[in-house]
Amino acid sequence: MTLRDESKSQHPRVVVVYLLRDGEAGPEVLLGEKRRGLGTGRLVGPGGKREPGESAVETAVREVREEVGLRLDAVDLEARGTLDYRFPYRPSWSQVSDVFVCRRWQGDPSGSDELEPRWIPVDAVPYDAMWDDARYWLPGVLAGGSVRARFTFAEDDATVAGFTGTGVGT
Repeated sequence: MTLRDESKSQHPRVVVVYLLRDGEAGPEVLLGEKRRGLGTGRLVGPGGKREPGESAVETAVREVREEVGLRLDAVDLEARGTLDYRFPYRPSWSQVSDVFVCRRWQGDPSGSDELEPRWIPVDAVPYDAMWDDARYWLPGVLAGGSVRARFTFAEDDATVAGFTGTGVGT
């Protein structure tokens, strides 16, 4: 998958941001339980849909502020890749997501009507509570890597049926 392929995608563009901090027992990531919309009940990183004319970085800054109340500077966002999600049995769910990591912000996380955030040790992320694809690429991203992959979901719209790309483990 090339950047040219992604720019031609008709799927909605979204972003996700993984905020990392040094906790007492090691690195922690801010995840939140999704309260509404696609993925309700799952643990996710803050993020959401890009508005018309908005860059991925601008979306990341806005969504983190709206969903968990933190203020980010665009220069502190680390681009870590792109995920192309395909749902053949529910095409309206298909989307392309830019992935960011951030280690600096202002404020303390607070809940919103979208997410109820909490800090989770990186070595104890409950992947079973997340979208199925996260187990394949998120450990590498949280360890400093990057990802550029396409995930295709099975008929249950929950299980990964297959994937291609880089930065993906098994």
